[in-house]
Amino acid sequence: MDKKDLRSLTLEQLQIELENMGEKSFRAKQIFSWLHSRQVRDIDSMTNISKALREKLKENFELRNIEIVEKLVAHEDNTVKYLFDVGNSMVIESVLMRYSYGNAVCISTQVGCRMGCTFCASTVDGLERNLLAGEMAEQIYEIQRDTGERGSGEPLDNFDNVMDFLAIINDKNGAELSHRHITVSTCGLVDKIYDLAEKHLQITLAISLHAPNDEIRQRTMPVARSYSIDKVIKAAKDYANKTKRRVTFEYALINGVNDSTDNAAELASRLKGIMCHVNLIPVNDVKENDYLRSSEKTIKEFAEVLQSGGIETTIRRKLGSSINAACGQLRKRYKNKEV
Repeated sequence: MDKKDLRSLTLEQLQIELENMGEKSFRAKQIFSWLHSRQVRDIDSMTNISKALREKLKENFELRNIEIVEKLVAHEDNTVKYLFDVGNSMVIESVLMRYSYGNAVCISTQVGCRMGCTFCASTVDGLERNLLAGEMAEQIYEIQRDTGERGSGEPLDNFDNVMDFLAIINDKNGAELSHRHITVSTCGLVDKIYDLAEKHLQITLAISLHAPNDEIRQRTMPVARSYSIDKVIKAAKDYANKTKRRVTFEYALINGVNDSTDNAAELASRLKGIMCHVNLIPVNDVKENDYLRSSEKTIKEFAEVLQSGGIETTIRRKLGSSINAACGQLRKRYKNKEV
């Protein structure tokens, strides 16, 4: 029988497991702290836990550590791209981005992705498996270990594990990372957005919209065939109303596809009245498609139309272009033996 990953248990789940083993539940806080505050990578490092209990833990659980396979640093902005081995010849990506106000870490929630967005390299080979909550947390911990600093897939397609991860990473006995500093990005799984809203978490929801209407969205994002843009926006409005948190709409600008001023005006009309923000993303080149990045002039004009329509808008700074920092690019090259 496969052992459970000890790092993937929330504090409450760990307490239940220990009680089932005949142990006192207070031990759970000690173990949880070792895993998520001190971030140990083996059970025997928990020195204030009795040897007998450590042996019990090793009999019933494992620690699914990840290892750095590749690390690339962009000379232009110090963005760091990590490729991690998660076992069974599977690799995932994480990115450390440095801004004037602090660092941000973008982690994977799945090995690959099955959403099929045509501008994203993560989805080229489909979904291999979901990551466990502990494997998500371990990406953050491993980057912290590597840099000495604090900082792909479709998270709502791996809903339960992502919810456990959010509980683990926020717990005061562990890393205690505020939910207000966490963004969960989805391509628009409407039913899961409603489920997330019911959790009343203080995370930021980012929705990959990338089009002002269903016709364009269905060409670039297969998920749009299941969820119309009106349904996605209605779910986003529900999320904002229930959580009182502003929703971010991600919009990758593709030359000649979705970047006209008419597209911008249509988008502004759809988003009017929603507590939201639009993050414009100059599309990155992916070898598997022929999309081109919009010109600086087009990007600026698109942003001006949104802003004149009362939609708060920013243009994402292009990070890590010299190291294939776009979602899935390094992993794809690695799998193709190109790095």
